Amino acid sequence: MKKVKEEKFILWFEEIGIEDIPLVGGKNASLGEMLRSLSSQGIRVPNGFAITAAAYRHFLERAGIAKSIDQILKGLDTHDLEDLARRGKKVRDLIMDVPFPSALLVEIYRAYEQLARLYKRDEFDLLDLDVAVRSSATAEDLPDASFAGQQESFLNVRGKVSLVQAVKRCFASLFTNRAISYRYDKGYDQFDIALSVAVQKMVRSDAAGSGVMFTIDTESGFQEVVYITAGYGLGELVVQGQVNPDEYYVFKPTLKAGKAPIIGKKLGDLKIKMVYTADETRPVRTISTTEEERRRYVLTDEEILTLARWGCIIEDHYSRQYGQYRPMDIEWAKDGDGRKVGTGELFIVQARPETVHAQRDFSVMENYILKGEGRILAQGQAVGSKIGQGRAAVIETAAQIREFTPGSVLVTDMTDPDWEPIMKMASAIVTNRGGRTCHAAIVSRELGIPCVIGTENATNVIPDGQEVTVCCTLGERGVVYEGLIPFEVERIDLKKLPPTRTQLMMNVGIPEQAFMQGQIPNDGVGLARLEFIINSHIGIHPLALIYYEELRQRASQDQRLAQELAKIDAQTEMYADKAEFFVEKLAQGIARIAAAFYPKDVIVRLSDFKSNEYAALLGGYLFEPEESNAMIGWRGASRYYDPKFKPAFGRECKALLRVREDMGLSNVKVMVPFCRTPEEGVKVIEVMKEYGLVQGENGLEVYVMCEIPSNVILGEEFARIFDGFSIGSNDLTQLVLGLDRDSELVTHLFDERNEAVKRMVAQIINIARRTGRKIGICGQAPSDYPEFATFLVECGIDSISLIPDTVIKTKLEIAKKEKELGIN
Repeated sequence: MKKVKEEKFILWFEEIGIEDIPLVGGKNASLGEMLRSLSSQGIRVPNGFAITAAAYRHFLERAGIAKSIDQILKGLDTHDLEDLARRGKKVRDLIMDVPFPSALLVEIYRAYEQLARLYKRDEFDLLDLDVAVRSSATAEDLPDASFAGQQESFLNVRGKVSLVQAVKRCFASLFTNRAISYRYDKGYDQFDIALSVAVQKMVRSDAAGSGVMFTIDTESGFQEVVYITAGYGLGELVVQGQVNPDEYYVFKPTLKAGKAPIIGKKLGDLKIKMVYTADETRPVRTISTTEEERRRYVLTDEEILTLARWGCIIEDHYSRQYGQYRPMDIEWAKDGDGRKVGTGELFIVQARPETVHAQRDFSVMENYILKGEGRILAQGQAVGSKIGQGRAAVIETAAQIREFTPGSVLVTDMTDPDWEPIMKMASAIVTNRGGRTCHAAIVSRELGIPCVIGTENATNVIPDGQEVTVCCTLGERGVVYEGLIPFEVERIDLKKLPPTRTQLMMNVGIPEQAFMQGQIPNDGVGLARLEFIINSHIGIHPLALIYYEELRQRASQDQRLAQELAKIDAQTEMYADKAEFFVEKLAQGIARIAAAFYPKDVIVRLSDFKSNEYAALLGGYLFEPEESNAMIGWRGASRYYDPKFKPAFGRECKALLRVREDMGLSNVKVMVPFCRTPEEGVKVIEVMKEYGLVQGENGLEVYVMCEIPSNVILGEEFARIFDGFSIGSNDLTQLVLGLDRDSELVTHLFDERNEAVKRMVAQIINIARRTGRKIGICGQAPSDYPEFATFLVECGIDSISLIPDTVIKTKLEIAKKEKELGIN
């Protein structure tokens, strides 16, 4: 059977699998594998056939051009971009000029007619079945080399003549400049790799949407999420980076358990889409999207979850086939065929192993640290987590490529595969356009260089020749600074870190950084601050959203209110229920942190804004009092049961309930800040219960911040109400020493190492141990002072929560102290 396959010019998808990469290339083999093995699990793959590598070799042999191609490429220097372009064009022209072998033509025509009969009902339709024609290199998608995107694809190809022309163009694209250069740099002979061609029924996504899905986080390598991008129309604009797509994250472990864990949704900047035309010479075109399209997500929540489930099934299948974990890079499309209005079916049109993180050594951690500041020239989305610098080379057209010098920072509108020869010489890449699955992002990850995409204006604001520093260490936000700012690279062998009895947890506030921070050795999150999420993801006072309709009626009489509501409208226009915006965004922010550390405990502190901080949010001035000292005023627990704020607190509770119940992230615990009396603690727990958060239900633990002297003095009473304590050393120091930590006049007196503060800390640790309650610390002191951390170990604290940058060094100090104390 294998011998028969090797000699065939045409193989149908159901005849092939991943073992047939040498015959049909990675793309075709994968399509066959899914159609053959995964259709029974509900995954839809459009049918089609492969024009095999044997057909390609037959074409070269009958044309008699192999020796000529070899001669053209002899002595090539891939760093001479002008010479590379000249030779590449000569080879492609040679392929396009020779006639197609008649035997191969007959088989392609016959297969096209057979595919048409599967999808069409009348003879006329057999002449113009719409197909996608995609190149599939025989070494494509191997774990050590990614050939994705190097050869051509053609969409909405109709009729036999157009099909054969597209196939020949695919053959020629095996010798694009980037493909020649890539093979050379990877050590492949130019004839080691043959080309197969996929001919696949098109999914009419031009009337719906399409995108890319990874079964891993593309930046951090975090393995427990499915990352989905989506745009309107055919998928080429998303892949090429011409639009910034919608982005969705789904958490795999609880998805597989039947939950609905969409832990992130971000609306894209979808101004254009690619659609069909009736013109054979120009089968697709780009048009503007409608205002209505731009104001809504491409996918519904159910569609997001369906794609994520399929991604998990595909990943699990390929991991079994390869005998090891294999994250996947998948393209999907949604059918919106105008003749079958509302079909809405989802399809997988491509799947290949992800090749960057599959090879990464997760036992060694690299930490890039910027050692200074500079003027920000441009900002966008960060790709990777490194820093790069050099002179900016602003390249706006392909004609300027030859001007690029190695070590420069490539600044351009967006890249395409023709730019790969200079991309591999760049110290960093910056683009105006593109999302995290665009060409520039994919190639920069493979090359291991930092990249900032979607800046919108980099080519206008970064002068050519300007020395710049490109920083991708700030989570999702990438920044281009003026000048060469010093930085260092810290490399840590995680296998050599000693164990400790004292748990080392983290203080985490920015959800976008959680996937990366979760890979630092840790025992969970001791403090997740809701204020950070509310500030960065919402920026609106919750009561302004709850009472939105009432405020809208008053806006005509209040100019300031009208201005603030206009800003609120801009952020929440897709939400009919404005309060739902607050709940969804807060839930997703919490969930992203919880997912990054799952199944370890993630202790979420309820909102602890002061009145002046709440007033700074949109609409906040309407609901907040002016206090002479907000630091010790209406904050923390005193707000939650107050009728003036209780509805807002209820939305916090709903968000937490959604994370724990709907998303299945029951590792989330709750912590009450600034709780002055035990009676106040009882009130808060009762209000939480009103909104569905019941202490003890589904393992819900409720902790209290220990940051007021009364928390220590009445420690045993608080221990009867709460499941544990977390010491807030900043506020505790302020209140023990009687000073305002925001006042510069007394800042010289603020020191957590003061003996009075240490005695308070030792006392509450002793009370917690005596009453059988958990006791940790989440204040700044152990992050700043290693000696304070070792003092806590001596007192017998259960856990220390630190800022991520100090976890490793503090772990080493604690291991040393525990060894001195004889603690195992």
